[in-house]
Amino acid sequence: MTLQKGLDRLVESELLYQRGLPPESRYFFKHALIQDAAYQSLLKSKRQQYHKKIGQVLEERFPETVETEPELLAHHYTEAGILKEAIPYWQRAGERARQRSANIEAIGHLTRGLELLKILPETPERNQQEMILQSTIAPAFMATKGYASSEVERAVLRAWELCQKLGDTPQLFPVVHALWRFYLVRPDLKTARERAEECLKIAQKAKDPELLLEAHMALGAAFLWLGDMVSAREHNEQGIDIYDPKKYGNHTFIYGQDPGVFCLSYCAWALWFLGYPDKALQRAEQALTVGQDLSHPYSLGFALRSIAVVNQFMLDTQATLKWADTLIKLSNEQGFTYWLAWGTILRGWALSKQGQGEEGVSQIIEGLTIHKDTEGDLARPYFLALQAEANLEIGKAEDGLRALDEANYIVNKNEERFYEAELHRLKGELLLVQSRGGSRTAPTEISMLMETDQTLLTEAEACFHQAIDIARRQSVKSLELRAVMSLSSLLQRQGKKEEVRKMLAEIYGWFTEGFDTGDLREAKTLLEGLS
Repeated sequence: MTLQKGLDRLVESELLYQRGLPPESRYFFKHALIQDAAYQSLLKSKRQQYHKKIGQVLEERFPETVETEPELLAHHYTEAGILKEAIPYWQRAGERARQRSANIEAIGHLTRGLELLKILPETPERNQQEMILQSTIAPAFMATKGYASSEVERAVLRAWELCQKLGDTPQLFPVVHALWRFYLVRPDLKTARERAEECLKIAQKAKDPELLLEAHMALGAAFLWLGDMVSAREHNEQGIDIYDPKKYGNHTFIYGQDPGVFCLSYCAWALWFLGYPDKALQRAEQALTVGQDLSHPYSLGFALRSIAVVNQFMLDTQATLKWADTLIKLSNEQGFTYWLAWGTILRGWALSKQGQGEEGVSQIIEGLTIHKDTEGDLARPYFLALQAEANLEIGKAEDGLRALDEANYIVNKNEERFYEAELHRLKGELLLVQSRGGSRTAPTEISMLMETDQTLLTEAEACFHQAIDIARRQSVKSLELRAVMSLSSLLQRQGKKEEVRKMLAEIYGWFTEGFDTGDLREAKTLLEGLS
């Protein structure tokens, strides 16, 4: 009663506003400055007592509030100076925010918990708590800053260091998994594969299908970027066989994205490279369906990126533009820097193919800048190949060749063999443009090229042969087809019609699907012209 009378007097004096009727009323200070003045008028010890009491009452009488607003208890126990009580609540608040894909909010809560941990003396319990916090904050940083950002690096390496101190711990697999993802995108592909293999060993030892799913996903990705599409397809297919969204829906929270979307997407890419474009598109569409059914925007971004890329592989510029625009919109809404880079670059490629070459190149360069800000080089050779292809469209051979020089340097440095064959094919095409003084239109007879630089023609032919050799070594039939077509066009102008017909018929005859895709339509036209 005394409390009610006091509140009534404060309302009458207009220091507080009242909403609702007692005992369900809620009271608010008229101005934040009044609240601050009232708060600061209390002795620190008294303030801490009040905060402690509020926290205890919330725990005892308001379990729903504890469940839905753990940050409220975290705040009161922090202000009360009871850090061991506060830190788990900051963790729970961060976890809840991540489950809602509120990554910025999650980072704020988890960072607060980590700051408080620094005050506590080092014990196994304290290290265990920090490892969980670091493991939880890493995926939030991946979503907002990019997989290979310095923030992610600090979090995953610190979590790994704590794992070494603690020994065998249930958190070991998620930490090794996070390390795999970081090294993949940085990229240090050899280390990424080693971490993925370690994930597989842990999963096999535990005989846990949930962990096996993530391990196969990790290995599938590592092999794909290393250029081993056969192994990439195998591991992603094994992941797809295990995946069940009803069983493994919590993976978006634990690991940052849905493993089903991931495996379906990377399997789609591998299938296209291996020469199965129809199956590739089917897998990409399945990934998109799963992504759309999830309440997880980052996984949806993964699926949108993947279907845009598959359509880019298939030279479907309209579909690429559609999905790239959708990805850009989602990325801007959610603050997904990494996906924004992909969407912008793919959009630029599509524009260049639709006759807007200068605008396309500009967009690709903008996307490359965004991508660089994420601190990861993974896929940069692919992006630079798209830039070179856009330069090819507008006859800027020197710009395209510079882009490919950078791409090949990164390939050799990082062992990123994904798209390697296409880098050499594009170089050959750009050398041909250069030999014609910037024109994409080739004379019909090689004799008409006598005044051009014959050295460039020889270099171009060598590039096409190298692209074919790499494609055959990697079993990537789609890139082999492209390289053979480029070589065929050159050899045909040298009068080697029968050699060209045989070579082109052999690779075209291998395919069993995808005959309405751009590459196979072009190959058919070339063959018909040789008949």
